This record gives sequence, C-alpha cells and structure tokens, in this order.
Amino acid sequence: MIYQRSSALFAEAKKYIPGGVNSPVRAFKAVGGDPIFVKKAKGAYLYDEDGNKLIDYIASWGPLILGHAYEPVINAVVEKAQNGTSFGMPTEIETELAKLAISMVPNMDKIRFVNSGTEACMSAVRLARGYTGKDKIIKFAGCYHGHSDSFLIQAGSGAVTFGSPNSPGVTQGTAKDTLLASYNNLAGVKELVQANKGELAAIIIEPIAGNMGCIVPTDEFIKGLREICTQENILLIFDEVMTGFRLGKGGAQEVLNIKADIVTYGKVIGGGLPVGAFAAKTEIMDFLAPDGPVYQAGTLSGNPLAMSAGLAMLTELNNAPEVFKSLAEKTAYLHKGIVEVLTEKNVPHQINRFGSMISVHFTDEPVVDFASSAKGDNDTFKKYFHGMLERGIYLPPSAFESYFLNDALSYEDLDATINALKEIDL
Repeated sequence: MIYQRSSALFAEAKKYIPGGVNSPVRAFKAVGGDPIFVKKAKGAYLYDEDGNKLIDYIASWGPLILGHAYEPVINAVVEKAQNGTSFGMPTEIETELAKLAISMVPNMDKIRFVNSGTEACMSAVRLARGYTGKDKIIKFAGCYHGHSDSFLIQAGSGAVTFGSPNSPGVTQGTAKDTLLASYNNLAGVKELVQANKGELAAIIIEPIAGNMGCIVPTDEFIKGLREICTQENILLIFDEVMTGFRLGKGGAQEVLNIKADIVTYGKVIGGGLPVGAFAAKTEIMDFLAPDGPVYQAGTLSGNPLAMSAGLAMLTELNNAPEVFKSLAEKTAYLHKGIVEVLTEKNVPHQINRFGSMISVHFTDEPVVDFASSAKGDNDTFKKYFHGMLERGIYLPPSAFESYFLNDALSYEDLDATINALKEIDL
C-alpha cells in the first residue's frame, strides 16, 4: 500500500502540533514509520488519505462498538446540532441519558457527565478523597486512568516506598499520595494497605485491563480487592472507560459480579463523541457540588451533541443486548484463527481475550500484569503490525494496547485478517 499523502500530512502536522499528533500513541513511535491519516470511515472500515481501505480493530479505541458512522447515532447528532451545539445550561437529554445509563448498570444511583475518561477518573478520585477524608490511593502498574497527575506515577521499591513521577510536571507532593501495586497480586495490595493503615481513600483499577494488552483479573484477585476495601473502609473504583457498555449492558461489574463503589465511564457512553462519566450510590454522589463540598465543573459537560450520540448508542445496546454475544463470538473466532497461524509458524505467543477485547503478545510466558506484558518481543510485534497494515489490517500501533472489535466486522473480515497473518514472515 502507498501512504505518500499520510506521510506528507504528518510532516506538515509536526510543524504545528507537538509530535504531529494530539495523542501520543497515534505517532507510531512504538512501531516505527509514519501514522496513517484517516479521511473517513464506515462500518468496519477505515479509508485513509491515500485511498486505502483498512479493516479496523481499534474502533476509535473502543467507543464505536456498532461500527463507524452508525446511522442512528449520526442522525441523532445531526438533528440535535440543528438546534444549537452548546448552551452551558441544563437540557432534558442529559437526564434521559443519565436515566438510561443508570438503568443498565448495577449498583449505581446517580451519574455525573464530563468530557473525557481522564476527567471522569480524576473526578472520581477527588470524590473518593472528599467522601472518605483520606488522601492516598492505590493504582496498578500498567493500568491507565488518563493523564491526570495522580495517575502518572511509576513504581516504588516496596510496600512503604512511595511512587515517583514518570512525567515531568508531576510533583513529588502528588506522587507521595499514589501507591503502586502489581495487577493480579493480591498479597502486594494487602501489604500496601497494612503499611498505610487508615490512610487510603480508594483503590482504582481497570477491572479488565486494556492498556498493557487485554489482561483479565483472577477471581481471587478481583474478589479479594472488594473484600479488602469493605474491611478497611476504602472505596473501590472501577475504571470502566473501556469496559463499560462494551462487555455487557452492565459492564465489568455485571460480568465479574463485583460491586464497585464508584465507576467511571467513557468511550461507548459517548457514541464516538467526547463524553466521560462517573457514577456511585446517592450517599457518595451527594458529596459533589452543588449538593456537597467536592467541587467539579465543566462548561461542555453534558454537551447536547455528545448526549444525543450517547443516548442513541446506549438505546441501541439496551434494545439489542445480543450484540455482546455476537461480538464475543467474533472475537473468539479471531482468537482461534490467530492461534492456529502463529502455532503453525512456531512463533511464541500468548493471546488474552475477554468479550470483545483481545491482545496478542509475542512471549512464551502467560501475560498477567505489566511486568509480564513488557517481556513481549517488540521486534516481532513491529513486523506483525506493519505486515498486517500492508495487507489492509489496522491494529493498535502498540504492543500494550487491546484490540476493540466492532459488530460491523463480518466473518469475511475476520478470515481476511487471519489469512493476512499467514502471509507475514515473523
């Protein structure tokens, strides 16, 4: 395939935009080469500025669960835009979406809309701190909760060692209140909790991780977190920005049968437009301004275009829950096909999958946390990524990202993807 126009557009973008992109993973730094510039998309396909057609496995990093330019969503946005794009005042559609979202997810009474997953997670932690009167939080290595200062922390060397910032601009003062644990390591969490007895406001986790590949929690681990939080008066925050309304109507809480104290949402809830949200029981949510002392605000929060897209998307999913089964079956089919090809090629690999999330890791060892994910052979991944791209398959341009399938993908698309892999020399 030819990507001359994409390369020219990237060169031009770098003159005016840092790194030529507005989100780092788009720059192809992890895989090399120039990023692809998209012109349009429809269903399961991307069409780039060079006229290439690509089968899409990122779905805008998750929100487009029913495919690109899904007609009910597009129609809802266009219709709403004709009445104005933003008011900075309440609108009825905010309540409609809130009512629908709360009816679909377990264990939540009220929801507050924001503009991104980063805002949702940042606000959820602030709310947890305000509600509990405690400052420290535990997060897990490899889980990404947006670029808020509290979350850009790297590992300390033990249970009582504080993390340190892994981005300039994040202060040591912020870092000292964020403790880092290993995913799927319950003993490590218990050690941290005991070393910081009575000081922890929250434990925040991606219940199905998607930012170190797709990593599934063990039953012991996820149930153990719930038990620890209950025993120690710590709020359990599920970051369901990726998993909410993707793994099932009720998200990870439903499929894992675990009740979180606060849940954050994004991606699907915006139907492709910028929306985030966080939800909890009434007694927690009533600590938010204007009812309570914890301040959070945003002029574009509850934007009518974003609300209309989200309402249209969630209405479709609520009325046709069989889509979750359909997506899971397609993902399982892709999983089976990739395993057969890589096994025949004698290429070491691990494939993690849950619902419509899947990731391929070029390693002999099971991938259960960030450390094991980081052991993957990145040179093989680069060959894999570019080989697939040359054959019209667009995968996440990083070995640390989950694929997100959309239901517009046909079995012919899945077969084309598996057959493309057969042609690559790994």
